[in-house]
Order: sequence, then C-alpha cells, then structure tokens
Amino acid sequence: MSHITKAKDDLLKRIRRIAGQVQALERSVEGDGDCARTLHLVAATRGAINGLMDEIIEAHAREHVAAAGLSDAERQQGLIELLEAIHRYNK
Repeated sequence: MSHITKAKDDLLKRIRRIAGQVQALERSVEGDGDCARTLHLVAATRGAINGLMDEIIEAHAREHVAAAGLSDAERQQGLIELLEAIHRYNK
C-alpha cells in the first residue's frame, strides 16, 4: 500500500497518540477514576480512532479506486477492499 508508506510517519504519530489515550483510559479504570472523566477518555479515544480510519479510507479510495490509470479490475478490487473494511469497522 503505497499510500500507507507515504504517510507512515504521520500515521504512526496518530497511532501513538491513540495508544497514549488508551493507556490513560486504562489508568483511569485501574485507579477507580471519575466516571465522567472515563467517559470523556472513551469518547476522545473513539474520536481519534475514527479520524485515523477516515484518513486511511480517504487515502485508499484515492489510491485504489479513483486514481487515474487503474484498470476496471483494480478499481473493483479496491472498492471491495474498502467496503469490507467499512463493514468490519461498523460492526
């Protein structure tokens, strides 16, 4: 996936921030954190993951579905991969 390779550093930064949010959530639960704060941590983590997913979906669509020069078979395969990922994510 060349679009992953191109954005690797930025994606890794986002993933590391998400990992930090998950660790903060874990500490909150382990330390009997305030319920409202824990809810906010969950919401923030979910938002960060959604943002990451949006970025990767957009890059995949541009690279594997909408890019000039793709064959019909390549576009179809890119679309199938994209839809499968979206369906899994939404479960």
